[in-house]
Amino acid sequence: MTKILGIDPGSRITGYGLVETHGGSVKHLEHGCLKLNQTSMPERLLELYRGLKQVIQKAKPTEVAIEKVFVGASAQSALKLGQARGVAILASAEYNLPVLEYSPNQIKKAVVGRGHADKTQVMFMIKVILSLSEVPESDAADALAVAICHSSLNLSSSNLSRQSK
Repeated sequence: MTKILGIDPGSRITGYGLVETHGGSVKHLEHGCLKLNQTSMPERLLELYRGLKQVIQKAKPTEVAIEKVFVGASAQSALKLGQARGVAILASAEYNLPVLEYSPNQIKKAVVGRGHADKTQVMFMIKVILSLSEVPESDAADALAVAICHSSLNLSSSNLSRQSK
């Protein structure tokens, strides 16, 4: 049994989602968003660090999965996202948790079946896969998608290693 904390980092809102895997099944445990105050970047990063530490202490995950930096139109946004990712990785490392990183296309392919799926498709599939009564807010859904991606790729890897023995 593995508890995976998925993190969708952001400098204003960071989504998190916790799933438990056992065999081939994935069970939803919790999800949410850390909404950071509209303060300076150093203050937001500190607030993010403290918030993630609280999530980790409460959830007690065994592994962490995080989305890789997506470089869109704005280099400035990518830099801020990189700083938030660094804080998330640091908070995880402080608890000696393995951190695995996945690209947006890997995540979408694992959840929807297509690497270029849109956000609404990902959110819908999160609801279906985890049997949720409603669709989580966007950042939390993205974090759950990261955790599901990690779960499915880990299952694939362990199945391959067992078959090769």
